[in-house]
Amino acid sequence: MPKWIAKPFARPYVAGETFDEALVQVKTINDHGFSATIDILGEHVTNIDKARSITNQYCDLYRQIDINQLDCNISIKPTHVGLFISLAEAMANIASILESAKNYNNFLRLDMENSLYTDQTFELFKHCKSTYKNVGVVIQSYLHRSLEDAKQLSAIDFNARICKGIYQEAETIAFQGSEEIKENFMTLARALSAKGAYAGYATHDQDLIDQLLAWIESENIPPDKFEFQVLYGVPMAGRLEELRNQGYKIRVYVPFGPDWFDYSLRRLKENPDIVGYVIKNMFKNE
Repeated sequence: MPKWIAKPFARPYVAGETFDEALVQVKTINDHGFSATIDILGEHVTNIDKARSITNQYCDLYRQIDINQLDCNISIKPTHVGLFISLAEAMANIASILESAKNYNNFLRLDMENSLYTDQTFELFKHCKSTYKNVGVVIQSYLHRSLEDAKQLSAIDFNARICKGIYQEAETIAFQGSEEIKENFMTLARALSAKGAYAGYATHDQDLIDQLLAWIESENIPPDKFEFQVLYGVPMAGRLEELRNQGYKIRVYVPFGPDWFDYSLRRLKENPDIVGYVIKNMFKNE
């Protein structure tokens, strides 16, 4: 699909290509009573200068968030800031981003990519955590290993986003069925809660949200120990407002940047109905 054709369909999922566009969307999200996490789109950077340029952009993002007094933190993909080049390059660049997070008393999340980088991402996380407490990571519920990872990482102030996982992985290391993945998601939620960790439940699956709510209510899970997380632009049929009105914290993951194309194709594959919405809006009568 050419970019000029894809752009109208991508627009609902991407908060613009520039800092200014993205920060306007974060402000709107905050005004609706939701928190935000911002992410510059891109991954698997092979050029050191580009990895360092992205690093500098993330450092400046913390400054912009602070200047604009936004309820927003940052999530980064390690291969976007050097892990595809080397662990040492990623370590150095993430250390710079972490210093900016410290300076502005903000939070940094290390996103999780495909399984080739899982161990290195956890190594980066542990290194970050040794110097600054406001750091989190991602646990993917489709990986067989995730429960053991969660148990090993669940120390004081552990903060994890639980998501299902989007990368193609072999059945030897990952659950393939949707029900198995959801069941493991719930297992991870229970395990993190038992360790006193903070969890972000990142899902658009309404049935899974229902399961989480039933468990939260039955076990009286403190509301300051979790939040619900969703992707910017994914239709939720009023569920976010409903959860907000019930007193639950909601965080919207806001991606932006010039590298929007591949990300948008993944979102379109997950939610092909958006094509119909866009076409209908393009040709509706004035």
